[in-house]
Amino acid sequence: MKIGTSDLDVSPLCLGGNPFGWTADEETSFAVLDAYAEAGGDFIDTADRYGLSGGESETIIGRWLRARGNRDRMVIATKVGALPGMGNLAPATIQRGVEGSLRRLGIDHIDLYYAHQDDPRTPIVDTLTAFDALVRAGTVRHLAVSNFTANRLRASLTISAREGLAAYIAVQQEYNLVQRKDYERDMASTVAETGLCCLPYVALARGFLTGKYRPDGPEVDSPRADRARAHLNGNGPKVLAVLDKVAAAHHSTVAAVALAWLAEQPTVATPLAGARTPAQLADLLPFLTLRLAADEIALLNQTSAQP
Repeated sequence: MKIGTSDLDVSPLCLGGNPFGWTADEETSFAVLDAYAEAGGDFIDTADRYGLSGGESETIIGRWLRARGNRDRMVIATKVGALPGMGNLAPATIQRGVEGSLRRLGIDHIDLYYAHQDDPRTPIVDTLTAFDALVRAGTVRHLAVSNFTANRLRASLTISAREGLAAYIAVQQEYNLVQRKDYERDMASTVAETGLCCLPYVALARGFLTGKYRPDGPEVDSPRADRARAHLNGNGPKVLAVLDKVAAAHHSTVAAVALAWLAEQPTVATPLAGARTPAQLADLLPFLTLRLAADEIALLNQTSAQP
């Protein structure tokens, strides 16, 4: 699976590193990473702010890469610009951020480096010039953005083209079966028209689309439970009912069907999902071989449509 027009060729599922060092300790994180790699996964996403205080996720991933000796087959993505005390995209912050990430990951280059969030106070050209220097130095292979508006993304691409600077190749936005409206209204057309691609995060709506949150179901022990259960309002239960039906038809899991629907969306390259235990990861892995029929995709489209 190619990311945009880049040479990054990755597995269909990107493993989110947010749980590592937060809801998953190092031993459990290693077990998840091992299971992902054994299933053929090679694309890991993290950020300098992930973990209890920031940096723990990168540190754990770095230790795992060294312990397994598999850096060459893994595509590593991380981010800068949202860590407390470094919540901007000023050149000095970008330089400090990349140095810290490389040190914690124990690698000499980052494959995909994200602006974690927009910074309207720093001139776009200053941010892009700093990122371009990293690409020219070989410290970073490719650039991407997360949590940008379509207008700010277009402005950045225009400046990159005008100034001859390295350009963003992908976006990471919230997008899933119960959170479609914002991305499809504001960003999807821009991604398509500019030749970029989307790597959706919160692809399973903070666990809601795994099927473990039900109207009369038991309480779920998760720091994201309240936000996940909020989807029980609106059309969330109807979406779950269709997911149950399609999963049963394929002898698969609800989570795998939700990811398969997302992967079929026109601008999506590869969905991103995290797992805090090997059991949670096992629920996702059937997605790797699942292909939905056209009528199943149409039914999910219709059921999940948001006004």
